[in-house]
Amino acid sequence: MTADPGEGPHVRHALGAYVLDALTAGEARTVSRHLQSCDRCAAAYVEVAEAVSLLALLRAEDLPE
Repeated sequence: MTADPGEGPHVRHALGAYVLDALTAGEARTVSRHLQSCDRCAAAYVEVAEAVSLLALLRAEDLPE
């Protein structure tokens, strides 16, 4: 992975949908390619993926009414 060149559009706005597999195939390819070359977006991806995995551990009883 290379350092973020600071050029072109970033994909942080699509990371939640990417992690949840809610993007079209073309959108997912675009995000995947970008993550390979942008350290900042790749780091944001890791944070989003970790948050999603933690949410999966919650039970209905854990949520406030």
